[in-house]
Parts: sequence; structure tokens; C-alpha cells
Amino acid sequence: MSHHFHPTVLREYDIRGIIGETLGAEDARAIGRCFGTMLAADGGSCAAVGYDGRLSSPVLEAALVEGLNEVGISVVRVGMGPTPMLYYAEASMPEVHGGIQITGSHNPANYNGFKMVFQGRPFFGGQIQQLGTMAAAGAWVAADKPGTSRHHEILEEYVARLLAPLEGLDQQALGRLRIGWDAGNGATGPALEALAARLPGEHHLLFTEVDGHFPNHHPDPTEEKNLADLRDLVAAKKLDFGIAFDGDGDRIGAIDGQGRVIWGDQLLMIYAEDVLREAPGATIIADVKASRALFERVSVLGGQPLMWKTGHSLIKSKMKETGAPLAGEMSGHVFFAHQYYGFDDALYAAVRLIAASLNLGRSVTELRGAMPALMNTPELRFQVDESRKFAVVDEVKARLAAAGAEVDGIDGVRVSTADGWWLLRASNTQDVLVARAESTSEAGLERLLAEIDAQLAASGLQRGPQAGH
Repeated sequence: MSHHFHPTVLREYDIRGIIGETLGAEDARAIGRCFGTMLAADGGSCAAVGYDGRLSSPVLEAALVEGLNEVGISVVRVGMGPTPMLYYAEASMPEVHGGIQITGSHNPANYNGFKMVFQGRPFFGGQIQQLGTMAAAGAWVAADKPGTSRHHEILEEYVARLLAPLEGLDQQALGRLRIGWDAGNGATGPALEALAARLPGEHHLLFTEVDGHFPNHHPDPTEEKNLADLRDLVAAKKLDFGIAFDGDGDRIGAIDGQGRVIWGDQLLMIYAEDVLREAPGATIIADVKASRALFERVSVLGGQPLMWKTGHSLIKSKMKETGAPLAGEMSGHVFFAHQYYGFDDALYAAVRLIAASLNLGRSVTELRGAMPALMNTPELRFQVDESRKFAVVDEVKARLAAAGAEVDGIDGVRVSTADGWWLLRASNTQDVLVARAESTSEAGLERLLAEIDAQLAASGLQRGPQAGH
């Protein structure tokens, strides 16, 4: 019995599709059978399964569990919650050897998908493609004895673990904090409510009711327009700062008390200063889209900055390889191996921001205000044919090498000039090219963008309409 996935759903870092069009219950059942077969072959016998607040998630969860059970894998069902709660279950429960979260992350309401962890390691790339090969060949065997299934309430235990960074800190100072929170009607809502109830200080919560229609705004905190409600709340209540989450709680967004966005690389500057106090000389990893100011700041603080490829699975793997205690991406994925498990958890990152402010003796607004004032673009994404996207980057790389440009080719091309730097890379998950540029001046930024345009033109492209996520 074989199963064929729609050709668009098996991505580099996860599985993702449109419900009723490219993804459905039979796909979930096949994922369970194939993932379970791979887990059993590696000596595993139990997986944790969770799901987000999308309307389609319960149906996919039931089918996924059936598939896992069919090949002899027992399942611990942790229920609805953020993706990092599922990661926590996999990391903290000795009997669990792998985990799958059903989630559409920050995508539109009609999307859903699967994020996986395997024996404590990210499950991505060739492993995801192997699921497709196994399914097409029907290369799973029903077990003589089906796996069992049990429900396990882990939310309270998870929330208690989130609070650990605040132990031993000045409780009076914590009690004076006034913070705004925006769950965006995503899966973090119940966990955020439980966390806020246990945090010292004053907390104002927005949109904690889980609603797969996302009626208030899209749950993607990297889009500044989605921070408007949080910014209004912080201004109206005169709060110290605000925190926002994406749909499944593995990416964080933040604004300071003046309403300024604290982007992913800027948050990492704060976290790095705190972590390097206790882990002097440690490696701090950031993706190629991060500001030069971050890498320079890590060096000044005595750390070892490491620029790496974009992609949460790639970053997690590099952390394990290097022993880095901290890593992050512009997209708001933040990974703490320092006093935590090394996975991306936005709720934990929020608590670590509170802790960093107290440990460093400066408010979040002061920490944000001390950062260099740089001119930069958001992430510029534009459509290109799938067959051309990597070829274009290779062409640009070859021309730059011939011209003697200063290029970092770890993930696409990141070019440093007297004006600053610019980046061009191919998305691993979509038929788009991604560009970004940063300078100390508006004129410098225009010159950098002109360089990008010239390179694209030389490959027969232009920086046209922006592609969505």
C-alpha cells in the first residue's frame, strides 16, 4: 500500500500544505507510518504528539497517531499547545524518543503542517524526503502488536520550567515590571495565560483565545503591521515593553517602551550580553540575515560570533556541533542551550528577556536605545522560477569572485562594502530569492540596493513585486 504526497508539501525544514488541496488526513496517517518506521529502526518505541489551534489540527492529529500506532510506536498525546511545549515533552520525558507537532506556524488559516524532532535532533532535509520515498514505496510494515496511546497534561509542568530563569532574581524589581503580551489567537494563548498568572509584576494580555481564523491580526511578529495592537497597548498603558508570538510559539517579536521594534538580531544582542557573563568566550550563532552590529557586539563582549545558514533545523544542528549556548535568527527563532534544551521557544525567550534586563541592570528600553542606529531593509522576497533560484545565486557568486569582492558564501552571498553589507540567498522552502541590506546611511543603503539590482539584472532578473510568506 503506497501513498504519494503532493509535490509541494515536503519542505526543507518541515511539512506544510493547504488543507483539502495539498494536505489531508491520509497524508498525516502516512507520515505517522513512515516516521514511526524510521524511529523504530533507530531503536525508538515512543513519540510525543501535539497540535496547534488550527481548525484542521485535531483531524490530522488523530490520523497521525493512528499511523504511528499501526507500526508499533506508542504515543504520548500532549494536546493543544505551542510547538516548544511538544519539544519540551520530547526533551524531558525519558520514555519519548521523537516528537511531531501539527502546526501551520504563521501561515494563513487554511494551511497546516508538521514539525518533527527525532531522538533529540532536528528532523529535516533528506530525512523529510525519505518519508516521501518510503510512502511511495509502501515501505512500512504493520506491527504484530500496535502501539498504545495515552493523553498527558504537560502544560503546567512546561510553564513551571519556563520560570526557572527568574529564580534568585530581585523579586521586588520583578514585581515592578509592567509588560504587554500578544498571543495573536495562536496556540501560545493558554500557556501564556498560565505563565502570566505566575509571573511577578503587572501583565496585560491580548488575544489569548485560540482561534484558527486569526480574527485580530496574522500571527507573524516579524511583520511590523502585526505589532500594531501590541504597540497601542504599550503606549496606552505606559508599559515597560511588549512581547508577541507567532502562531505556534517558536518565534518571538518585541517592542520597547517607546514602541520601537526589537528585531531578532537585536534581541540576540541582549541575550548574548547576559549569557556571556556566565559563559565567557562562548560561541554565539546567528544566521546570515543578522546585522553586522550583532557579530561585532559579540566580539566586543568576548564571545565568538559565528555566522551560519538560515533555517531553524540548520541552526540547531550547528549548535550541537559547536556547543554554542545561544543562537538566533532574524525571523525571531531564538535557541537557548544555556540552562535550557537548545530548541526555539518564544515563551522561554520572553522570560529570558525579563531576566536579562534584571541581570544587566538596564531596562529593555535602555538596552534597545543603546544599539547602533543603522539603516536596513526588511527581508525583501521576490518570485523567481524554482529551477533558477539557486543558479542565479551561483552566477552572482561567480561574478563577485571575479571582481574580487568581499563575499561570505555560507548561505547565498553576503557582500561587505564600505557602505555596509548586502545579502542575496535562495529560499529553501519557496520559489523566491531573499535580499537584505544594511548601512550606516540612507545614501549607503541606496548604493547597496543598486548593487543587488545590478547583479539581478546581469542574471536577467529584477527586484520586482514582493512575494509573501
